Amino acid sequence: MTSLSRRVFCASACAVLAGVHGRVWAQGNWPTSKPITWVVPYPPGGSTDILGRAIAQRLSKLLGATVIVDNKAGATGTIGSAFVAKSSPDGFTLLGTSIGPQAIVPNLNPAMAYDAVKAFEPITLIGTIPHVLVVGAALPFRHPEELLNAAKAKPQEISFASGGNGTILQMQGELLAMQAGVRMTHVPYKGDTPAIQDVLAGHASFMFAPIAAALPHIQSGRLKALAVTAAIRLKALPDVPTMAQAGFKDFVVEQWQALYAPAGTAKVIVQRLNQEVLHALKDPEIIAMADKLGVTLVGSSPQQLADVQKADLAKWGKVIKDAGIKAD
Repeated sequence: MTSLSRRVFCASACAVLAGVHGRVWAQGNWPTSKPITWVVPYPPGGSTDILGRAIAQRLSKLLGATVIVDNKAGATGTIGSAFVAKSSPDGFTLLGTSIGPQAIVPNLNPAMAYDAVKAFEPITLIGTIPHVLVVGAALPFRHPEELLNAAKAKPQEISFASGGNGTILQMQGELLAMQAGVRMTHVPYKGDTPAIQDVLAGHASFMFAPIAAALPHIQSGRLKALAVTAAIRLKALPDVPTMAQAGFKDFVVEQWQALYAPAGTAKVIVQRLNQEVLHALKDPEIIAMADKLGVTLVGSSPQQLADVQKADLAKWGKVIKDAGIKAD
């Protein structure tokens, strides 16, 4: 071996050892050397935020570490997601997010600041939320078919509200219009609450709403539930058919919430986080909170989350392409 070769070999070996030592040091000091930040890419008060805070609190106790929640809202969740994507993969920054930024917006905006798959390590699918197709009480519709007949008779006069462009609520309205072969006007709002308020007021004809947000208005008679997007009827609305029972095939749609870490996070950290979050999901208080929010807790493996994300990227990518939906 020449002198140059020996120097190159020694330099390479030292670099490898330094890298290994650095990773061991980082893992050895995780999770107690500094606070863990659980980033929620939405404003406070929504189901992703409320459930995320509750799980983070349990996670703090289970890990013996400080876990803080940081809301970084904006751009349909992509601002917070981009922040985590660019963070150090040391286990101290996590993303508690939902389907929108991970499986819908990437199809609308291919030039996003991060790759929704390659930029993250999946940890677990926390839970799913079924939605309900609702109309204002003043409208005559009692079945999805009646709503669509009105849309066919007067194209684009029937409008549907959503919590914003690129949200799962918008996608369901677009999917319904596409399956029925009708044209309807999408009215995006800055969040689910103002969208529901305008359906209540009659400013928008209908929307697909999260069950927990819509249920009080359905029970009070201010909204009428026409169908649910779950695979089976909901216990809270036993008389309301599923979309399949109402005549719409392949319309099982559920919003999901999940936990991710930046790509490159050590598998031992990902596995520990998965283990402890699944433990937290068995807490009776978490179960009760999820039930109140209309969330069906899941607690998946990292690979199962990756598979769900991949399937939804393909599904909503096709809807966006076929319907000609463009980002604003």
